[in-house]
Amino acid sequence: MKPLVSAFNAWTCIVISLFAIVILSVIGSMFVNGHHSLMGSDEDPEDGGKVEAAVLGAVGVYGFFLLFCGCQAFVHRRQSRQGEIAVR
Repeated sequence: MKPLVSAFNAWTCIVISLFAIVILSVIGSMFVNGHHSLMGSDEDPEDGGKVEAAVLGAVGVYGFFLLFCGCQAFVHRRQSRQGEIAVR
């Protein structure tokens, strides 16, 4: 199997996805709990649950990116060790 992205891009995507998952999860939990810094003023959203659902959707997308790029990094590592099975 040949990788679709380079090893550098795969590892960069892994790091960014992990960071985004952590940060967005914290922000989503703050909305669901009605934290005063996110839900305290008149211009803030009324329903924190709906905002949290949208944020968790983004977490799901980043989770998919993490899974895809993790597989790509695994393929690169396997190829670099000469472990790929070649049919000739």
